[in-house]
Amino acid sequence: MAAYRAADLARDLMRAGCTVRVCLTDSAQKFVTPNLFEALTGQPALIDTFEEPEPGRMAHIDWARWASLILVAPATASTLARLAHGIGDDMLTTIALASTAPLILAPAMNPQMYASETNQQALTLLSQRAVSIVQPQEGDVACGEHGQGKLATNAAIVEEALTVLGASRKLEGKKVLVTSGPTEEPIDSVRFLTNRSSGKMGAAVARAALLMGAEVAVVAGPSSVRYPLQAEVVSVRTAEEMLEASRRLAPGRDLIVGAAAVADYRPADPSLTKIRRSEEPLVLKLLPNPDVIATLAQQNPGVRVVGFAAEPSGDLEEVKAKLSRKGLYAIAANDVSRSEIGFESDRNELWLVKKNGEPVTSGLKSKLACALWLLDQVS
Repeated sequence: MAAYRAADLARDLMRAGCTVRVCLTDSAQKFVTPNLFEALTGQPALIDTFEEPEPGRMAHIDWARWASLILVAPATASTLARLAHGIGDDMLTTIALASTAPLILAPAMNPQMYASETNQQALTLLSQRAVSIVQPQEGDVACGEHGQGKLATNAAIVEEALTVLGASRKLEGKKVLVTSGPTEEPIDSVRFLTNRSSGKMGAAVARAALLMGAEVAVVAGPSSVRYPLQAEVVSVRTAEEMLEASRRLAPGRDLIVGAAAVADYRPADPSLTKIRRSEEPLVLKLLPNPDVIATLAQQNPGVRVVGFAAEPSGDLEEVKAKLSRKGLYAIAANDVSRSEIGFESDRNELWLVKKNGEPVTSGLKSKLACALWLLDQVS
């Protein structure tokens, strides 16, 4: 079914204004034909690695240079593994290897295959290279099993494609610093205070800045999110470590985006060993942590410093007060009480508040689309 849906996907992209060329693997031809896609798109389709529609010209190089975006839908476990490890053994993988265009993958397969350790390792490698993964849906698949493995909706795939294609190059030659993820403040040798930040928004900002041409550094708190290999990533744990690393990387930056959820307080006297359980009340004395983004704004005059505010409601008055208090260029606020855009969600809706001007909203979008919108607004 996923292979047949690729025909509709090609037409949807054309309706959105794209010129679409199709390359089919040997396995794809078991379900759909090159003639079908040539009739749908009005463009030639490629199959064999040594095929040359224009004699004397290497098609895999020409097509790699022609493409503004490469989209693999559906992406099988085999194709994901080959792309992850740089194996170019058919026309599709050689085009992908020869291209510098953004790559989007929409996996579709049996749920057990999708969840397998080998497949997840391939996806992790690809994510670290700033490849966009349009996650499959949960549902019934062709083999009769139920789970995550159904090809994402065409609307979701088209949205991701248009988001990536719409990235401007406003940050070409610029240097961007991003803080991302939570911090952990030790209570003892095994326990700590933290928050629910997943780091997904910070990773999206880093990817968006790279798509827009920037040189990117990320100071990342503990999380399982993968950051692009093209970015310089410094891993930290505590708020004080985040401040130290950020201060070191900040000089010479054109834009600083504080997407990290930095803990406001830390235990005053963390124990070097494990605190043993007892029947007596345990009282923790907390000290305020440094304000990382406000410090960066103060110490880097002339740099556009943008903060984030995870608010429990849509009221922007506190955000406006925070903007003035911290001395920032702008703050991007989101309402974390909304389940569809709260912690760990793949989507978000930002309200951007600047020192001058009325607040503007991104609307409900993927986090990558929100990040591109935000950087476009502040760059």
